[in-house]
Amino acid sequence: GAADGDHYLPLATTEGALLASVNRGVSTIRTAGGATARVLKSGMTRAPVFRVEDVAAAGEVSAWVREHIPELAEAAESTTSHGELQDVTPYVVGDSVFLRFSYDTKDAMGMNMATIATEAACAVVERETPAALVALSGNLCSDKKPAAINAVEGRGRTVSADVLIPHEQVEERLDTTTAAIAEANTRKNLVGSAKAGALGFNSHAANVVAAAFLALGQDAAHVVEGSNTITTVDAREEGLYASVTLASLEVGTVGGGTSLPTQSEALDVLGYSGGGDPAGSNADALAEVIAAGVLAGELSLLAALSSRHLSSAHAELGR
Repeated sequence: GAADGDHYLPLATTEGALLASVNRGVSTIRTAGGATARVLKSGMTRAPVFRVEDVAAAGEVSAWVREHIPELAEAAESTTSHGELQDVTPYVVGDSVFLRFSYDTKDAMGMNMATIATEAACAVVERETPAALVALSGNLCSDKKPAAINAVEGRGRTVSADVLIPHEQVEERLDTTTAAIAEANTRKNLVGSAKAGALGFNSHAANVVAAAFLALGQDAAHVVEGSNTITTVDAREEGLYASVTLASLEVGTVGGGTSLPTQSEALDVLGYSGGGDPAGSNADALAEVIAAGVLAGELSLLAALSSRHLSSAHAELGR
């Protein structure tokens, strides 16, 4: 992965129990030999919406876009020295055409970069097709709103982390059993979330994502997408296997709030401030460390629930 070795994960929260919980999970993971984390996909999206005369025109625009992505890339990339257009996917709803642009934004979270680049590409679409731009964002991106497209296709970094914890360490450190955690995960995170029609199937991924985002200068509203997380637990012969997969974690180590004094210092503590070498490696590493933190939080809360310690921990730690 991009993040090798040991790291501190700065968190900022008003919830006292959260830090204790994540620390307990991190300690358990460390004793088990550490977590593995990998960025699986990266792409910041922007999806403008165009007006056309009718469905026939919509089909014509979609076909043109699919055949002329290199021309759109040339226009988009002329606005940035870092961003690269990866793909453009057309979606048609009657007389509306949405084009979902996806960019490799390197170490920047890249929302502004993607917006400016897409504006340049839209000018080409308007010039070459019968489509008229209505809004530079058509909500199919989908930015800062719960959306299945981000859970399925990803936005920002799609990142997974996992760990295998020996059964005796589950009992010693988490005060419960592998079987109890596996059952709690299945009934709560999987069945309960499915019954609720949830987009994320997890215990409290947003808790850790929010605390990390505040500490590390990320856009706090992107916690919405960060909660698109699926937690799995498997009782294996050799121990408890647990994983988290965050479909749409939007992070960067340059730009935005990363330049604020405290947040910049926190990125230094983490070890990944500024641009990486190669470009994009620092933001990848940031995503991997946050994913490992989410995994720690999931393990600890599932353990608290399966050993029934949740309410007492909150009472003792002030929330």
